[in-house]
Amino acid sequence: QVQLAESGGGLVQAGGSLRLSCVASGRTFISSYAMGWFRQAPGKEREFVAAISGRSVSIIYADSVKGRFTISRDNAKNTGYLQMSSLKPEDTATYYCAVRGTFSVSRAVNGYDSWGQGTQVTVSS
Repeated sequence: QVQLAESGGGLVQAGGSLRLSCVASGRTFISSYAMGWFRQAPGKEREFVAAISGRSVSIIYADSVKGRFTISRDNAKNTGYLQMSSLKPEDTATYYCAVRGTFSVSRAVNGYDSWGQGTQVTVSS
């Protein structure tokens, strides 16, 4: 089992930026696993934001964040990042990182095995 811990959330004005971090621990070869970011707003289902494959070979984004968010990872630190820029009020949500025990990326919530506890991002207008 992989343990994940997100950080970096907060309150920001529209147009601002935040960088979320996700530290993974608990299993070897984490660098081989794909990592994803998801978000969930109150009353809504959890939705895909971005994902990066092991060794950063493949990266995918939701259309709603493409061009504004950048996903990356530092395998030496077992850490993933989500750089968020040009934030909008509709980006307000709890953001979760997740890991799946395979190299390839997925947009599906049920495609991931381990989840962090989430970090709140609030964008004011």
